[in-house]
Amino acid sequence: MTQDELKQAVAAAAFDYIQKYLDDDAVIGVGTGSTANLFIEELAKVKQKVNATVASSEETASRLKDHGIPVYDLNSVNEVTVYIDGADETNEYLQLIKGGGAALTREKIIAAVSKEFVCIADGSKWVDVLGDFPLPVEVIPMARSHVGRQIVKLGGDPVYREGVVTDNGNIILDVHNMSIVNPRELECQLNEVVGVVTNGLFARRPADILLLGKESGVETITAS
Repeated sequence: MTQDELKQAVAAAAFDYIQKYLDDDAVIGVGTGSTANLFIEELAKVKQKVNATVASSEETASRLKDHGIPVYDLNSVNEVTVYIDGADETNEYLQLIKGGGAALTREKIIAAVSKEFVCIADGSKWVDVLGDFPLPVEVIPMARSHVGRQIVKLGGDPVYREGVVTDNGNIILDVHNMSIVNPRELECQLNEVVGVVTNGLFARRPADILLLGKESGVETITAS
């Protein structure tokens, strides 16, 4: 199977997974990225059953609305029943690196308020140690140089993502050459740097379930 076919398989598996919520006035959180976009295509098949969604980016909100799926501001709902999103990397504890699409802050907010976080990914995203994929950090523009210096002190090589402005009006630094053996600790250290909005480590709030696309089929994994 190609990577695109694996992504389609996990998107379909996520669609099957959320069926149990559709008759219960559920609020479905929807992530950002190529795999999440395939999930949106699946969700559109039963849009008449979808009570409400919240979107992790303006792009996702636009896609949902184009399909006639109701989108609400997170402040207008009491809770998010289930959140479906992809990842750039995942380990066996379902700690993730996210933010390749520069939507990490809103993704992290939705994950924090969701009762259940379901990650969907193809097998190439599974790693023993996080950090091969550059770790995104969302930064207030005036603090870019300061944050970069602090990241160097932590052992990373920050690279400014040229031409990218987040939905929140900020910039992204991608941190290269870090082997992240303690994701929870690094997540906290980075968030304590003045000028950092948040970083793409989802370790303090990892996924609850991972739907991982493999050649043999979609595997359902819970955190070890």
